[in-house]
Amino acid sequence: MKDAPLSQVLQKGLAGTSLHYAIDGNRVYITKERTIRLALPDEYFARKTADPATPKKTDEVIDYQQGAKPVQEATLENKLYAIGTPGASSDPTVNLAGYIRNTQTGEPVIGVSVYVDKPKRIGVATDQYGYYSINLPRGRHILHIQSIGMRDTRRQIQLNDHGKLNIELQEQIISLKHVTITGEKAGNVRGTQMGVEKLSIKTIKQVPTVFGEADILRVMLTLPGVKSVGEASTGFNVRGGAADQNLILFNDATIYNPSHFFGMFSAFNPEVVKSVELYKSSVPAKYGGRLSSVLDVAGREGNKKKFAGVGGIGLLTSRINLEGPLITDRSSFVFGARTTYANWMLNLLPQEYEDSKVNFYDVNLLLSHEDKKKKNTFFLTTYLSRDRFNLNSDTTYGYGNKNISFKWKHIFNSKFSGTLTTGYDFYDYNINSDALKLEAYKMKFDIGQGNLKFDFNYYLNAQHTLDFGVSSILYKLHPGSFEPVGKESLVVPDIMAPEQGLESAAYLSDRWTITDGISLDAGIRWSMFNYIGPRTINYYAPGLSRSDATLVESKAYNRGDFINNYNGPEFRVGGRFATGPASSIKASYNTSRQYIHMLSNTTAIAPTDVWKLSDPNIKPQRGEQASLGFYKNFRSNTIETSVEVYYKKLHDYLDYKSGASLVLNHKLEQDVINTKGKAYGVELMVKKLTGKLNGWISYTYSRTLLKVDDPTTTETVNQGNFYPSNYDKPHDVTMVGNYRFSHRVSASMNTTYSTGRPITLPIGKFEYAGAVRTLYSDRNAYRIPDYFRMDLSLNIEGNHKVHQKTHNSWTFGVYNLTARRNAYSVYFVSENGYVKGYKLSIFGAAIPFVNFNIRF
Repeated sequence: MKDAPLSQVLQKGLAGTSLHYAIDGNRVYITKERTIRLALPDEYFARKTADPATPKKTDEVIDYQQGAKPVQEATLENKLYAIGTPGASSDPTVNLAGYIRNTQTGEPVIGVSVYVDKPKRIGVATDQYGYYSINLPRGRHILHIQSIGMRDTRRQIQLNDHGKLNIELQEQIISLKHVTITGEKAGNVRGTQMGVEKLSIKTIKQVPTVFGEADILRVMLTLPGVKSVGEASTGFNVRGGAADQNLILFNDATIYNPSHFFGMFSAFNPEVVKSVELYKSSVPAKYGGRLSSVLDVAGREGNKKKFAGVGGIGLLTSRINLEGPLITDRSSFVFGARTTYANWMLNLLPQEYEDSKVNFYDVNLLLSHEDKKKKNTFFLTTYLSRDRFNLNSDTTYGYGNKNISFKWKHIFNSKFSGTLTTGYDFYDYNINSDALKLEAYKMKFDIGQGNLKFDFNYYLNAQHTLDFGVSSILYKLHPGSFEPVGKESLVVPDIMAPEQGLESAAYLSDRWTITDGISLDAGIRWSMFNYIGPRTINYYAPGLSRSDATLVESKAYNRGDFINNYNGPEFRVGGRFATGPASSIKASYNTSRQYIHMLSNTTAIAPTDVWKLSDPNIKPQRGEQASLGFYKNFRSNTIETSVEVYYKKLHDYLDYKSGASLVLNHKLEQDVINTKGKAYGVELMVKKLTGKLNGWISYTYSRTLLKVDDPTTTETVNQGNFYPSNYDKPHDVTMVGNYRFSHRVSASMNTTYSTGRPITLPIGKFEYAGAVRTLYSDRNAYRIPDYFRMDLSLNIEGNHKVHQKTHNSWTFGVYNLTARRNAYSVYFVSENGYVKGYKLSIFGAAIPFVNFNIRF
């Protein structure tokens, strides 16, 4: 039995005799007619002390190395857990894996730090499923488990072989006299990723926003490097990127328009959201398709132990959320719905808006199920939203999202796991007008995408963890239609030809721990895009401006034809060098490609925006970013500080010619131009995590400049020089603070200042061809006034009696406390031969709000 484990040799050699063996580390015991038990029975400590946090039962699961047997559920910190059979493996390093859940709800806990201090510090964090996998030397260890908002704990283990240990955590009750939050200690210093912001839904709810509704996107704007073009605008700009360059995911479903009510509310119901991660740089290789950032919103799985719910009533919206087990400890559901009754507010606006109407709703249903053997977990996410409004006119606007996503996570063994994700995402808008029968019309646009991807994770050893996978997205667009409504309408139909494309990718990345102080995260993603028929493509003379005069031919392709292909590598590299126990230097370099474009005459996502796939005439966008950062924690890691600098290049970013028509344009390539851009900046962040007073302060200095770089156009902007983009705002300062007076009363404040965004102004007039013409400045040569706003809210909770049937809370506050009339835009009109300028303010007064919440 060459190279066989010692246990197999002894078992075969002693078979048929009265001798028994026991192996304890490097010691072997041989006994006659009696056996030696090296571990205390599971019930030994249970007879002395009961752990109120965890049930004493065990669950039948598959141990990945040993076959079917009970997996131990952690109960006591002073109990020794024997993992694996002694002597079964000769490997010096073995793997320990398992799930970490909330003991009250059974939901997985994300981002829990699991580590050992000796013989050297080795640690990991749980993924979005609450799963961890750590490689440790065989032998005795103390396993530390820490998470923000949860009670710290530890487990004593005797690690003999590969095995599994599930752990349940209790929520932490914060003491006002002494508060110590140690979860994720130095996580910002130890991790290789930079430019990553993580927020829990609890933190998001503390930040005051307009009308008192917790808003994920508005809280994102308080983070360094994240900006918006103004109030009541949806979308956001990250490190100089356009709004369409952000990939917004909700449980892996793509959300194209993340807003309600003209951008005043985000499309995410806060009651169904568990956590939010924003990647500004060091984007993991598994993500692709956008240049600037990834906003990954994780939904809750629901309470697996008991039925619960929460409801809320505000000035403009109401919401209800229900959750509970379908099968106790196995299956759960979360159902959430919101709607608005905001028409009363529009009636308070000036007379020209008195007949305006607005309504929206969204519905979420999330299901999860874990099989008895705990090797498979299934997730189903559905999302439906709809907005409909008009502003004192006969024109009605409507838009909405429809999303469904299914995920299957399978644990092959304690080192190897995989996730299959498939789904369908759909976004559409429509505009209707039927007041005049002869001119009644309807205009529509929609985009749908089916996706399939496989993601795998393999823990090779203590130094290397591999992530790899493949993905594919099939886009189908109906770029627009303009049709008559009713038999009396004289509107001439205009229907754009549909288009479709296939985006595919494969990736591989390695998280490499070189030494305790040096680690590297390197990956490569190869992406490919095929533009697919049926479609008629216009070809133009090379090197000349695209126009009807240079049109060479129009070629028709059949259904399923691959018209053209774009492909190339995307590199993701990040490294960390520890300069001390609580400080480190990080650097990263990313490249990315984007095959879908949003074309808009506005500065933010609007219901009438047009999405366009790359084709033979419109190239994909490309970007590259280099970042360098220094991170330092103070006062036992309770105060985090960081400074990051970055430089980004953009290639083939689409801008439009002056006077371009973007809607229902059958030759769109003639009205757009390619530009190149550069963005650079520095971001500073100070975050205090502990105590009665906590929050963060961020400052960003950044510039975003564009330049026409298209040999196929004769049009230049600013004489071919760089010009500021529409969202170039050099200075941005934000302060978010929370102060807890008692267990029941707390106050929150949000203060922000930023440079006004660029605009193009009329600077003179001249006569030409017998008419007076307006002379405009260089594009974006001027700016609207600087922006300043302060918000304040007071949160009052009911009593905290455990056995109370309902728990109520109130939120009072004021948005724009100083009543500053911040300009959203500046526009000009001609009055009596003079050009006059006006500022448009969205919220020009202090807006009080109140919300009532009930939890049961």
